[in-house]
Amino acid sequence: MKTDMLGLNFNSLFDLLRTFDSEQTCIEYLEEIRWNGNPISPFSPNSKVYKCAENKYRCKDTGKYFNAKTDTMFDSTKIKLQKWYMAIWLITSHKKGISSHQLAKDIDVTQKTAWFMLQRIRNCFDIENNHTLDNNVEADETFVGGLEKNKHANKRTEGTQGRSCKTKTPIFGMVERGGKLVAKKVKTTASEYLTPEMVKHIKAGATLYTDEWIGYHNISEIYNHLFVNHSEKQYVKNDIYTNTVEGFWSLFKRGIVGIYHFTSKKHLQKYVDEFVFRYNTRNFATETARFDYLLKNVSNKYLPYKALIV
Repeated sequence: MKTDMLGLNFNSLFDLLRTFDSEQTCIEYLEEIRWNGNPISPFSPNSKVYKCAENKYRCKDTGKYFNAKTDTMFDSTKIKLQKWYMAIWLITSHKKGISSHQLAKDIDVTQKTAWFMLQRIRNCFDIENNHTLDNNVEADETFVGGLEKNKHANKRTEGTQGRSCKTKTPIFGMVERGGKLVAKKVKTTASEYLTPEMVKHIKAGATLYTDEWIGYHNISEIYNHLFVNHSEKQYVKNDIYTNTVEGFWSLFKRGIVGIYHFTSKKHLQKYVDEFVFRYNTRNFATETARFDYLLKNVSNKYLPYKALIV
């Protein structure tokens, strides 16, 4: 392993390609990131491991062979790691993401393959969407789906004004001011769906800032609940506002509309995880730090194609 590689910063895609100029270099880097020089069997973690030819290892306890890609996001892939690294770099460094069509052109694969790669990468982004929030926390909801006024008259659905979920999917977001953000797809914005998410991710006793929505009216016994009344055009009242989480919604929706154009309800949470990951790693010192952070968390993230399409 070229240990001097670990100190490099990939300030551009050119730097990345210059560093990982071969499949062997990519494998060695993954081994170092994942195992820190001491290979661990995915079949029996405490087993002795024997090094074999062609970057393979054998687990003494089970007799099974494995390599750095086994039981990771890269498991069973026929795509070179260099292309995977490029895809990871592009999706994590682009603030609004990258479409499968654009990625397909950039790394010379089919659009179908690019989409599958992006979905596998998004499957790792949930590592940053399960934090516990405290102190001053803002909560708000947004909706993903086309506007009825943009549809043909005979395709419009009645009764979809306001917070209706008939044709849109609600996303509930919570952000600690100056800290982490959590965003989850929910069935509706009723309190029976919002309250469990708040209890799960926000410490009791925290100060919670929301708007006047009725879905927040039963949480005053858990949190110091303060709110602004958007229906009366009140958006800021001293320290009471939801501008932080609304700023995230703005970035999220620009990415969905401008880059991805459409997301199905089935895969929507993965796209949410993608934007949450970039938001929560926004203060990383370098792009390399974000790249390495994702590589360190690719274990147990194997995602077969069938799981995406059924």
